[in-house]
Amino acid sequence: MSQTMPTQPGRRDFFATTRNGLLGAALTQLFCEDDFGSSTLAAADHPRSLHQDTLAPRPTHHTPSATAVIQLFMNGGPSQMDLFDPKPVLNRMDGRPYPGNVEDIGNQGTNDVGVMMGGQYPMAQHGDSGMWMANVLPHTAQMADDICMIRSMWTDHPNHDNALYRIQSGRLFMGYPTLGAWTVYGLGSENRNLPAYVVLNDPLGPPKNGSRNWTSGFLSPIFQGTPFRPSGSPILNLTRGYQRSPEVATAAAQLLQQLDRIHQRDRPFRPELNARIQSYELAAGMQLSAGEALDLSKESRATQQAYGIGSEPTDSYARRCLLARRLVERGVRFVQIFMEEQPWDSHVDLASNHRAVCERTDQPVAALLADLKQRGLLDSTLVVWGGEFGRTPTSQKSGNVYTGRDHNMQAFSSWIAGGGTRGGVTWGSTDDFGHSVSENPVSVHDFHATILHLLGLHHQELFFMRNGLEERLTGVEPPRVVSEIVRHPPSSG
Repeated sequence: MSQTMPTQPGRRDFFATTRNGLLGAALTQLFCEDDFGSSTLAAADHPRSLHQDTLAPRPTHHTPSATAVIQLFMNGGPSQMDLFDPKPVLNRMDGRPYPGNVEDIGNQGTNDVGVMMGGQYPMAQHGDSGMWMANVLPHTAQMADDICMIRSMWTDHPNHDNALYRIQSGRLFMGYPTLGAWTVYGLGSENRNLPAYVVLNDPLGPPKNGSRNWTSGFLSPIFQGTPFRPSGSPILNLTRGYQRSPEVATAAAQLLQQLDRIHQRDRPFRPELNARIQSYELAAGMQLSAGEALDLSKESRATQQAYGIGSEPTDSYARRCLLARRLVERGVRFVQIFMEEQPWDSHVDLASNHRAVCERTDQPVAALLADLKQRGLLDSTLVVWGGEFGRTPTSQKSGNVYTGRDHNMQAFSSWIAGGGTRGGVTWGSTDDFGHSVSENPVSVHDFHATILHLLGLHHQELFFMRNGLEERLTGVEPPRVVSEIVRHPPSSG
C-alpha cells in the first residue's frame, strides 16, 4: 500500500492560513472590547480594581507615621535665596556681573542674563532651631521648630509644564498617576462618604497643567483627585430635591447596589465601570456627611480669624486651609491646595511679586500648622510646602529692566511638617549663590520615597503592573529615603 507524502505548503496555503489568523486576531480584539472594555490593558494589569472595593483601607508595608497629606502647592517656583536660604556672598555681589560662564545659569539665553541679584528681603533666625526665614513670612516663622526645611531639592527640567509633571507624578511627561493617586491606591480611604483625594483650586483660576496635576493616569479613575468648587458651595446638589422616608431611601439604595453588582459581575474586566459605580455610591454618601464637613460656619470666630477668614488678602487661601484641616480630620487621605496659574513665577519685580503671594498665604499656612498641632493632628498629618523649581541668582532681563529671576532647576527649597518628620531641622545646602546643590542633594524621587515612607508605604513595593512592567511613582532608578529628616527612619535591612 502506498503512502501519500506531505507536500510543502504553497503561497496560496500560506496566505489562506494567515488570513484566518488575522480574522482570529480581529475577533479577539472585538471580544476584548466587549469583555475587557476599551482599555488595552489585560485583567492582570488591574489587580486592585477587580472584584473588590478599591477604596477599602489596605494594610501598610510598615508602621506609618502619617495617615494623611496636605500639599500646599506653590505654583510657579518660589525663590529659595529670597525666602529660606540666605546668601551673604550673593548679597555682597549684588549688581555685579555673574563671575562664571552665563550659560551655566540655566534656561536663560545669554542676552537675558542680568547681574547678580541679592536677597530681596531681610532674613532672621527663628525658634530654638534658628531656622532662617525672610521677614515676609512672619507667621510661618513662628512655627519654625515644627518645620523641616529642605534646601537641597533639585529637578530635571527648567520649564513649568515638565517640572510640574515631575513634582506631581515623578515623570517629565503627562499621563502618569500623581502622588495623591498613588497614595490612595496604596492606602485606600478611611471615609466612604467623602472623596479620598480632594483638590482645592483657587477662585482666580486653575493651576498650569490643570487636571493633570491630580490625574490617576493608568490607575483606576477612582484614585484621581476630586476638585471642589473654588467659590460658593464646594459641591453642588448635595441636598435631594425631594423628601422620602429613611426606610424608603435605604431600600432604594440596597436595590440599586444589587443591580450595580449584577451589572458589574457580567462585565468583570472593566475597571472604569467599577470606578463609575463607586463614584455614584460616594455621591450618595456625600449627601449624608459632606455638607457638615464643608460648613466652615461651624468653626469658632476665633479659629476663623486665626486663619485670616474675613480679611483680605488672606480670605480665599484661609478658607481652603481650614477646609483642608476639616477634611483630614474626617479621614480624607490627600488634600491639595493650589493657587492660580503661576503666582510665584517672578520674571519681573520679584520683590513685589513674592511679598504679595506671602501676604495671601503666610497667615493661613501658619494657622493650619498651629491648628493641627493644637488638635493633636499634626503628628498624623504630613504638610508639604513647595513649588516645581527655584529661581536663579542673577536677574533676568524683561524689556529694559532686570528686577526678576528666571527658573532654576538645579536647586530649590521645600519644607515639610508633621507626620513623623523632625521639626526644626534644616537639611542640605547650596553653593554661595544658591544656584546649585552643594551638600545632601534631594531629588524629586527621593522626596516622593520619603513621603511614601512616612505613610507606611515602601516605594519599591508600591507598584502597578502595566503591559508586563512594574510601574512606580519613583521610577526605575532606586531613590533614597531621606532618613535624616524623619523621626523613625527605615531599618537597614
